[in-house]
Order: sequence, then structure tokens, then C-alpha cells
Amino acid sequence: MDLNLSVFQEPRGVMRILHFVFSICAFATITGYTGYLKYSCLGKNESDEYSYPYQFVFARKFENTTANQSCSFVISGDFSSDAKFFVATGVLAMLYSLAIVFVYLKFDELYKTNKKIPLYDFLITVVFGVLWLSSSAAWANGLTGLKDTTGTIPEKDAGCSTCIISSNNFSTLNISVIFGFLNFFLWAADLWFIYKETAWFQGNQPDLSGGV
Repeated sequence: MDLNLSVFQEPRGVMRILHFVFSICAFATITGYTGYLKYSCLGKNESDEYSYPYQFVFARKFENTTANQSCSFVISGDFSSDAKFFVATGVLAMLYSLAIVFVYLKFDELYKTNKKIPLYDFLITVVFGVLWLSSSAAWANGLTGLKDTTGTIPEKDAGCSTCIISSNNFSTLNISVIFGFLNFFLWAADLWFIYKETAWFQGNQPDLSGGV
């Protein structure tokens, strides 16, 4: 295949590789996470686990027949819409990065001579920049809700006064939010390099030929 590998010496080619890599990092950290809720109640230790898309309802009831005590409570949360929005943005961004890199490699001459292709590339990059910003903000809000839901002891029976409910850390999900906003920065930064390929920019360049 006749591939123009020199595109990777240009900022637009390098940026697309970064888009591809960090898009994967963003949605992989959120889909690969598994959280745990651990209960210590009436002498018993049990646990529940949750994962992507972070939609759960845990109903627990503990009984101690010897002491004639019982304890029941419900922990529920639905953060699936924010999580799915974030993951969908990451997957689509990854696929587009892969597709446009192929265009750069195989059809770079057409990309440079056809005025419409760079324009479409620029507009799609704008869309993904907006998607990364909005999905990252939405997921950051969803993660805050997830932390509050799993970190707050729900209303329980009177017999639950000695129950302890704990959850594991959220460092991986915190990193996913960071990756989300990092992707927004990368896509926004790439707009300048793509803009330079469009007729909008090239049409504003002065004619240095001197009319010759």
C-alpha cells in the first residue's frame, strides 16, 4: 500500500494518535472498574459489587435470632446515563481518530487538494471537542452522585445502629474524569492544526508570488 507516513511528522498526525490513545484510556478506566460495598452488621460480614453502567439496587436484611435483632436497608443509584454518554463519546472518538488517520495515510494528497475534506475534518473535530467537554462534565457530576450514594449510610431500622457500611476507593474513576477533560483539551488544541488545512485559513494567506 502507498502510505504517506510523513503525516506523523506533522502536528495533525501526531494529535490524532494522541486522540486515539487517550480516548481508549478514558472509556477503559470507567468500563473496567468494579466497586464494592461491604457491610458489617449484627455480627455478619457481606458485600455487594457494582460496575459499569453504575445502575444498582441493593436491598439488605440482617437478622440475629439469638439477640432477637434485625436490620434492613436499601442502597440504590442510577448513574448509567452519564456513564454511557461518556463511554459513547470515547468509543466514537477512538473510531473517528482511527478512520481519519487512515485518510491521512492513504489519501493525504486528496485531503490537501479537496477543500471540503479538511472542512469536514475541522467541523467533526469541533463536535468531538464539545462532546468531550459535556460528557466529562456529566460524568464528573455522576461520579459525585455515585460517591455520595455509596458513601452515605441510608436510613435503617433501629436495630442497625451498629452497622458499618464501607466502599472501596474511587481513584480509577477519578482518573477517568481527568482523561475526559484531557481529551477535551487535546481535541480543542488540534483545531488550530486542522484549521490551517482548510480553505478558510489558506484563503487568508497573502500572495507572495508578486503577481508573477
